[in-house]
Amino acid sequence: MAAVGILFIVLPMTWACAPQKADYVMVSCFPNAIIANVPECPYGWEIGQLSLGGVCYTGINTPGFYRFTIPDLTPKNHSYCGTLSEYVGGKDPRYIFYNSIVSNDSSLTVRNQPVNYTFSCTYKAAYLVNNAVFSQRVATVYVNNGSLGSFKSQLSMNVFTNSKFLYAKDAPYVIDTSEIGSEVFIGIEAKGLSNRFKVVITNCWATPTPYSTDRKRWTLIQNSCSLDNTVTIFENAKDSRSMFKFNSFRFQRLEKVSTVWLHCEVQVCDGEKLFCQPTPCTSRSTEFEPDPNGGILTMEFQVRAQHSSSYIHPAGPFLCLLSIFLLNEFLGYFSW
Repeated sequence: MAAVGILFIVLPMTWACAPQKADYVMVSCFPNAIIANVPECPYGWEIGQLSLGGVCYTGINTPGFYRFTIPDLTPKNHSYCGTLSEYVGGKDPRYIFYNSIVSNDSSLTVRNQPVNYTFSCTYKAAYLVNNAVFSQRVATVYVNNGSLGSFKSQLSMNVFTNSKFLYAKDAPYVIDTSEIGSEVFIGIEAKGLSNRFKVVITNCWATPTPYSTDRKRWTLIQNSCSLDNTVTIFENAKDSRSMFKFNSFRFQRLEKVSTVWLHCEVQVCDGEKLFCQPTPCTSRSTEFEPDPNGGILTMEFQVRAQHSSSYIHPAGPFLCLLSIFLLNEFLGYFSW
């Protein structure tokens, strides 16, 4: 009897993602970027089947969510991935940016319910058309949680008087040159959201210009760990407020007055859907890796010599300290 051999070849199978209810969305209106999070696999749609503005398939699959980012709100790029903008004049001029996350299946038959997350962010007051800079110390976060309702939060970065973090100082924050090296207390807080949402500080760094991408920088916090030996992180990712302190400093070439900007990359994490606590610092890489999940808040600090009645912006390298740049209140809207 002839032996019959059977060879089984196991081929990989592609399974569709497990469908999720599409009734949850979080939109963060940061000063110079808009970040929209939708549920992972809404009604069975995979990341490659969802696009921003029906144009860009640029979504990132993060734990529990698909994340879409509009990284540039400057006038030169108003139409990024189908983004539409509207200028509303009057006594309170505003810019409104619109876009949507839509499903798109090129196959002959479609078996999933189509989705369309339409959202907008409105920026008022401190938008300067010439310089293309929004007020940067505040962002607005919107959460729609289906039948549980919609929630709005103002995410802001402030300087506080001491380590109790009870009283915020008025902006702009001024430091006399004789006080260089004094402690500066920073708090980043989301107001208006429930305790399930945690504020997570990922990176903080200072630059001598308003631009967070400036290569001349001094890093304070990296991957949620203190990198400067004067930094103390009091709380991070535990509740709706995260706090830290560091000693003030300046860049080289002291002038009578200078301006320095402190930039912090932050995100609001849903503690009921994700594990928000950063991993221990000892087990993490020390390389600077911008977090695609977060947006950037910026503060301006003015450093001026004693008895100086006015200030200038020196042409050379800026004397530095932190920064607390403009800030502005944002509005937003989303629907589906």
